[in-house]
Amino acid sequence: MKASCDICPHRCALEEGQLGVCKARSNQGGAVLSDSYGLVTAISLDPIEKKPLFQFHPGSMILSVGSYGCNLHCSFCQNYRISMSDANHVDTVYFSPEDLIEKAVELQSEGNIGIAFTYNEPLIGYEYVRDCASLAKKRGLKTVVVTNGYINEDPLRDLMPVIDALNIDLKSFTEAFYRRCGGSLEEVKRSIRIASESAHVEVTTLIIPGENDTEEEMHNLASWLAGVDEEIPLHISRFFPSYRMSDIAATDVASVYRLADIARDYLKYVYTGNC
Repeated sequence: MKASCDICPHRCALEEGQLGVCKARSNQGGAVLSDSYGLVTAISLDPIEKKPLFQFHPGSMILSVGSYGCNLHCSFCQNYRISMSDANHVDTVYFSPEDLIEKAVELQSEGNIGIAFTYNEPLIGYEYVRDCASLAKKRGLKTVVVTNGYINEDPLRDLMPVIDALNIDLKSFTEAFYRRCGGSLEEVKRSIRIASESAHVEVTTLIIPGENDTEEEMHNLASWLAGVDEEIPLHISRFFPSYRMSDIAATDVASVYRLADIARDYLKYVYTGNC
């Protein structure tokens, strides 16, 4: 019997045992559930600025956790070894929500303020993020999500009461670019609007030569984001060759700075990364 996944806009219709596009959810007895629940591929205590979040508890540390899989397939992915993988091709360690929260609490003495779900696309593991974030809130910990924003409206709204901050990728400001990644610009724009209603939001755009680096596109992107809230920080980041774009040169630093200057015509807080 087929079952439909309602977490992201792909809405995968899956046969029993079949994996979705994300490689981390499957039809289990007529319901689509998370295969990656509690399966951690990477865990590290990081400065909050590495997420990047520059205006959310700056100077603090946060326990960063990743799993595997992603619901987009960007050819320039910086974490492709886990985001483009499935359970059979990565090493994982199981952390129950209770175990993860206890580890976060133990690290408070080292400046930890909570948990950041990052590295791969965390919201395909929706149930784990929800369960951990609910426990974190009860213990006075913060929850951060670093996400591509490609999630349906209802699950995002249901999750937001337990999320404190997000960094959302805005990969480009054209639908053509998003189609090549297997997503939709309009869906991500909606996620940014919803998240900014109740949580601290920062946005990251990776600038790829010849792909999303025109001045016109940055004008459009920054002016739209300012229309949501001109105080949303925008991180304009430099691309380095990776994954299926290993033959593309790194972004010229001057190009990143030029585009940042354009964004500053609209937004109060614009930062450059990897320069």
